[in-house]
Amino acid sequence: MGRLRRRYAVSCHLASSWMPRLEAIVEQYDPDTMHRDFRLWLTSMPSDLFPVSILQNSVKMTTEPPRGVKANLSVCYLNYTDAYLDNPHKPVEFKKCLYAVCFFHALLQDRRKFGPLGFNIGYEFTNSDLKCSILQLENFMGKYEKVPYKVLQNLVCHINYGGRITDDWDRRMVMTLLLSVLNEQIEEDGFPLAPGEPYKSPPAGNLASYREVISKIPLNPHPNVFGLHENADIACAQAETTQLCEIMLSLQAQSSSGGGKSRDDVVREVAVSMQERNLVLFSLDDVSKQYPISYSESMNTVLAQECARYNALIAVFNRSLADVLKALKGLVVMSAELDSVAESLYTNQVPAMWSKKAYPSLKPLASWIDDLVERISFIKAWIDGGKPPAYWISGFFFPQAFLTGTLQNYARKYTISIDTVNFDFNVLKKSKDELSEGPADGCYIHGMFLEGAAWDTAQHTLMEARPKELYSAFPPIWLNPKVNRKDPTEGVYSCPVYKTLQRAGTLSTTGHSTNFVLMVELPSMEPCSGLFSRYVETFSSHWIKRAVALFCSLNY
Repeated sequence: MGRLRRRYAVSCHLASSWMPRLEAIVEQYDPDTMHRDFRLWLTSMPSDLFPVSILQNSVKMTTEPPRGVKANLSVCYLNYTDAYLDNPHKPVEFKKCLYAVCFFHALLQDRRKFGPLGFNIGYEFTNSDLKCSILQLENFMGKYEKVPYKVLQNLVCHINYGGRITDDWDRRMVMTLLLSVLNEQIEEDGFPLAPGEPYKSPPAGNLASYREVISKIPLNPHPNVFGLHENADIACAQAETTQLCEIMLSLQAQSSSGGGKSRDDVVREVAVSMQERNLVLFSLDDVSKQYPISYSESMNTVLAQECARYNALIAVFNRSLADVLKALKGLVVMSAELDSVAESLYTNQVPAMWSKKAYPSLKPLASWIDDLVERISFIKAWIDGGKPPAYWISGFFFPQAFLTGTLQNYARKYTISIDTVNFDFNVLKKSKDELSEGPADGCYIHGMFLEGAAWDTAQHTLMEARPKELYSAFPPIWLNPKVNRKDPTEGVYSCPVYKTLQRAGTLSTTGHSTNFVLMVELPSMEPCSGLFSRYVETFSSHWIKRAVALFCSLNY
């Protein structure tokens, strides 16, 4: 032991069964009998199984990507030399493409700070992805007479970086970013990689010239460098503030010593106020009699399913509130489950017991209960007054069933295969209050919110978002079923619709996220990208970079 100056243990997270043995070895170390220069180096990914005692007695070092495009580019060019940049086959083209790939890597790394606006799912892109891309770039320079941009684009996006991407909308965005920097025009001096003079492609030079160009890049880039609207900075700051407030809330004292209301008093008041909402179960028998299962009307089945889902939530809601009030009086035992509900009521959060039976939502408790009452009122109005002229898509527990039912009604009405039917999308110029009756085919939907852009009612197209307006109400849409419908090749933006602002969800058997509802084609006056990729060739790259999306529910 005394002869060894250093000892290494790499990737401890992969040897979870050996961690207790490691902890025992470290506990047996005696400083008096060990060499004064002995060090034990351990590397591990974040893991719950790593011994806490070792962490407490060790010096921690973490490796994280730097913040900002400038810092990321600087790190990329630390390991290069002038001899490496002078590629023997195509030195000029190699330097140009190398800068484009490094700039693309920097964009992806720093775009993650915008949360769901940056990526639906946070991916851990590493320097290994960049190294693989550069090795391929170096290899192909000698194998092709001209730079194979299409080959490089596919390898970099779909293989090197795309191997981590599980969301197809993220893949579309990553490909759009790559195509905007790595293409034939990169060989021109001054080609804009992003808006702004510092982000133009520099002339092919030596390593010192590239470092000088990088030094002139602003430390804090504007959101338009990533293709985002300036409102993205506001959303990023709000997310950080919300996270900080949640941490502070979790650390606050659970009792008051200043003469204010105690925790039990607050929980009791909140529980009583929620009980006064008087949420009553739907009578499934009455609903089945009034809206029997019919071959020609799938909406009856959708309505019955929605009532059953809401009944499960209402039952848990009423029972847990009554049990919490009894526990506060000492009539029943305050179990761990009830204590969790009481703690959530105290901190204005939706209890986990309710969330398991509820629809996806990011709202705090006060807004969540208002939203629940409004959803139940929507279902009651449907039961009492028949099918509404326009459906509030945000009020559905499972909107995908409603969309499928709409297609089924059309397919059964005209006796055609449902596999050949798809929606045609028409944004209406009327508000939901002006719609007195539904369409002959399809349905009207309303209640969605637009992020990343705004709707121009005069031009009937997407427009830039207004300053400091993060979300805007969207007009009703007519989902008009069509047989063998062909996708438009220009003049539209394929906009995803999500249930919540989180965008990410569990990957379902259909290949889509459980948070994803459908894709809506919105009119756009922005030019199409005109690029080869099947992910972006029919879509406006401007709105893809903006991460424009529709949402059924906000977080307030």
